[in-house]
Amino acid sequence: MQKTLIALACASASLAASADPVILKVAHFWPATALSQQKVLEPWCAKIAQESNNTLQCQIYPSMQLGGTPPQLIQQAIDGVADIVWTLPGYTAGRFPSMEVMELPFLTKDAEGGSRAAWEIYQKYGQKDFAGLKALAFHVHDRGQIHNNKRPITKVADFKGLKMRAPTRLTNKMIAALGATPVAMPMPQTPDAVSKGVVDGYVLPWEVVPTMKLHEMTKYHSEINPPQPGLYTTLFTIAMNQAKYDSLTPEQKKVIDANSGVDFSAAIGKAWDESAPAARKQAQERGNQFNTIGAAEVEGFQKATARVATDWVKEVTAKGYDGKAMLHDAQTLSAQYAK
Repeated sequence: MQKTLIALACASASLAASADPVILKVAHFWPATALSQQKVLEPWCAKIAQESNNTLQCQIYPSMQLGGTPPQLIQQAIDGVADIVWTLPGYTAGRFPSMEVMELPFLTKDAEGGSRAAWEIYQKYGQKDFAGLKALAFHVHDRGQIHNNKRPITKVADFKGLKMRAPTRLTNKMIAALGATPVAMPMPQTPDAVSKGVVDGYVLPWEVVPTMKLHEMTKYHSEINPPQPGLYTTLFTIAMNQAKYDSLTPEQKKVIDANSGVDFSAAIGKAWDESAPAARKQAQERGNQFNTIGAAEVEGFQKATARVATDWVKEVTAKGYDGKAMLHDAQTLSAQYAK
């Protein structure tokens, strides 16, 4: 009888232990009020909790609350400091050559289509670059626009003498090709740099501008609008520690798999596309000056930045990648999925 009671007690303890939810530490660099947390991470976390019968739950850490700096997020995921991170592969320049292609100038027209293209590029070319990580999504943001405090920008010559913040290696190369001085820094440092005049301006999509209150510090906004392709975009990833994923039950893995991949990537891009008009309106309501870069001027921008793609193909080919094929596929897929 005593042995039976002990066995039952052990079984009950085992069931209780197995019922404990897996808490996923999710880290990112945006404020908790940003679209990225409220419109993407929180709904995603709620969905995986529901579909796993609450055996998967998230603890979200915005604004680098787990410590470190935005460029360290990828390594934090690999090391298990965080279980899931949302960051820019381009914050660690040269570490992920396969996915840089999505950041070349004038590649995408919208974030939803560009994000579908990005996931396919990852599937075909990028998996070896992300060892130690389980990629959940790759996406790009809505059309990158030009914002500054010195002068309206409507042609390439207007960039001369400006110091412009850009997020990644290729966007810095683009800024230099346009004639400005690029200043590399993560997005959270940008408001301070603008307010102190460390930079004259920056390139960012509309969604981020009011999130960081940059519309309150900026005089001029210059846009390249459809049907022209966007000036640039930036690639993001939501990535999970591979060992953490491997430790999940088969049922939990199915939930993660069902909520990651190309459709999740495209949904994030769509959220960014849909956010742009309301964000832009906040700058309009302040009376900031808007300028549209017309088709004739866009051609000049494209000519000035063409060598960025040419140089990129040479660089990644020298590292053993098929640069020409990667660029061709990124262009073809981005055009195919464009809205």
